[in-house]
Amino acid sequence: MPELIKKCPECGGINLFWNKEKGEIICRDCGLVVEDKMVDLGQEWREGAEGEGGEKKRRAGAPMTYTQYDQGLGTEVGTQSDLYSLKDKNRNKFFRLRKWQYRISTAIERNLKLALAELKRVASFLKLPPSVEEEAARIYTMAVQRGLVRGRSMESVVSGSLYAACRRHEVPRTLDELSEASGIEKKEIGRTYRFITRELQITVMPSNPSDYIPRFASSLKLSAEAQSESVEILHKAQKAELTSGRGPTGIAAAALYVAALINGEKRTQREVADVAGVTEVTIRNRYKELLDELDLEKEIKKVKKKKK
Repeated sequence: MPELIKKCPECGGINLFWNKEKGEIICRDCGLVVEDKMVDLGQEWREGAEGEGGEKKRRAGAPMTYTQYDQGLGTEVGTQSDLYSLKDKNRNKFFRLRKWQYRISTAIERNLKLALAELKRVASFLKLPPSVEEEAARIYTMAVQRGLVRGRSMESVVSGSLYAACRRHEVPRTLDELSEASGIEKKEIGRTYRFITRELQITVMPSNPSDYIPRFASSLKLSAEAQSESVEILHKAQKAELTSGRGPTGIAAAALYVAALINGEKRTQREVADVAGVTEVTIRNRYKELLDELDLEKEIKKVKKKKK
């Protein structure tokens, strides 16, 4: 309750009261409205189940998101579905307003409209989680605002942003997969990714080969035992410093290949190479390194003897 005035300025009386409904302080003796203080003391509403009018009572819209060119804060002049409820004159007005809304939009907004639609398509193709899509949209928006898109194709910057977001969120996706999804060459995506992370000063930790194991093992239909064995092999390889300076997908694929042999679930080097997106030569070289440095050849020979 607001602080009451002690005396009425009209009659000097002190018989004052506060009308909560009107928010007025009134003198009971002469009826003068001494002060007008409108204060809402009503309880805040709570949204219950559907059908209780919760949508009408909402005071805020959807949360901000970088996956929309205006971060979800802008407004649109209707939608195409509104045309069916309009008459001819109103339809012409509708199209005219939509046209002018597009004309007054900035170049950055027009770029973001196209780019974020492409980003959503590639993210859906790769089955990326919403957090990665949001991070990629944020990175792309910063790149556009700083003029890093000039001289580069929109698709390559989108792919580079997605790859950076995947690396930051430790979601394993290879450059080959991004290349297949976007139609951009792997080398171009790699160049754009390095340029964006350098210019925007984005910190990206090195990829962990173990992150690729579950996906590769699922594609090769290997057992949980083989998957666990491959993770143990990678831990040993990291201690022996065999993973430094080598591609994470190649070393992960080689570890899976060795683990499959140890568990009697033989897969060809061609099958493993196709799943990992590397060459058979890479699998062969990493395989030899693991056998020589970790002394795994004895275990493979034991499996072969058991079969005989």
